[in-house]
Amino acid sequence: MFHCPKKPFNLHYKHSINPEMRRVNYFDKLSDSWMLIATLTISILPLCIGLGLLIESIPLLQKYHFWRLISHTVWSPMERKFGMLSFIAGTLWVTGLSMCMAVPVSLLAAIYITQYAKPWLMGIIHPIMDILAGIPSVVYGVWGVLIIVPWISKKLAPAMGYSSSGYCILAGGIILAVMSIPYILHLQIEIFRTIPVELKEVSLSLGATYWETIKYVLLKQTRKGIIASIGLGISKSLGETIAVLMVVGNVPQIPTNVFQAGYPLPALLANNYGEMMSIPLYLAALMFAGLMLFLIICLCNSISTWIIYNMHQV
Repeated sequence: MFHCPKKPFNLHYKHSINPEMRRVNYFDKLSDSWMLIATLTISILPLCIGLGLLIESIPLLQKYHFWRLISHTVWSPMERKFGMLSFIAGTLWVTGLSMCMAVPVSLLAAIYITQYAKPWLMGIIHPIMDILAGIPSVVYGVWGVLIIVPWISKKLAPAMGYSSSGYCILAGGIILAVMSIPYILHLQIEIFRTIPVELKEVSLSLGATYWETIKYVLLKQTRKGIIASIGLGISKSLGETIAVLMVVGNVPQIPTNVFQAGYPLPALLANNYGEMMSIPLYLAALMFAGLMLFLIICLCNSISTWIIYNMHQV
């Protein structure tokens, strides 16, 4: 039989390919390491922020009990009285009111744009949302001072039987609602667009009306995403400072109606940080206010996550 001679092992080929392979493996490992570092950095950032605020607040917490700080309303740093309840109440008032206005508008607009409107309308809405999201906060504040505040003081409040200067919780809520709508609406539009068209067609073929299909099929399938978008809107509202500061009145009190002035936590920090730092515990009190705002945001996000998890379990 004819035997084909074996080719000698090419040592030159082995040595020429191994450096290239080693270089590729090195860059793969380096890329993996950088991606891991970036992921870990993002993961520990909230912990670092919360821990930093807590450390700066310790001098105040050593002098006053936590419950005393969050349950008292008197804010008088000169007398060493650092009650936070009025600021927490102002934050919840403005944020809750803004969500009551922004969420229904965003949800109904998202349903109409994705289920009823012509495709060309989407091309108009997207630039409008980008413009609203890109407008600086101070511009919204100026708009509120020039338009919203006079309208409330001269038109809305007298019509409702109240007397108001216009610098009130309602003005802050309207401004925050307008600022939150682009973020909530954009996310909800994308959520509705991910629903397979087959689900809608099956429901319609079984005799359901178009609105029944939206109510019992589309909204049920997107409820987790809707809650996530509301959580994003709440976080956005809680963090806004300049626009709210300009229209909310900045009076440390617990409002009893939307036509009264309030004083949210972000406005407290923006108005007072850098001033009167010679007062004992003043800086620690402001850092504690920042810690309270941080904890409120974490609590809201945790609640939305818990709701989404329970929906997934059902």
